[in-house]
Amino acid sequence: MNVGLIAHDAKKKLMQNFCIAYRGILSKHEIYATGTTGMLVEEVTNLKIHKFLPGETGGSRQLASQIEQGNIDMVIFLRDPLHAKDHEPEVNSIVKLCDTYNIPIATNLATAELLVKALERGDLEWRNI
Repeated sequence: MNVGLIAHDAKKKLMQNFCIAYRGILSKHEIYATGTTGMLVEEVTNLKIHKFLPGETGGSRQLASQIEQGNIDMVIFLRDPLHAKDHEPEVNSIVKLCDTYNIPIATNLATAELLVKALERGDLEWRNI
């Protein structure tokens, strides 16, 4: 499965810790991430991550494009709902695209853990049909 990762600045450390905790599961899948998030996760996990540009310089659009093309099966987007971002419309489009194309998306740690456990069990294999 192809898993997309994106995290707002305030959530990047949380994303690193999440990926450390679930490295064993994530290592069995293709991981795509916006540039800075991907670099930070790669540093602490040694996972191979396909990195796009940093989110604010086009990486969010690149990830969105992959969602539109049907190349992403699941997204973990740890967002900071308390602080607006300059590129907020771009990142909100990822949530909208996931809803449009029926892509499972987690926007907080609790849902991310549920999705990664579902990934481990094979609950998302219906996406290959």
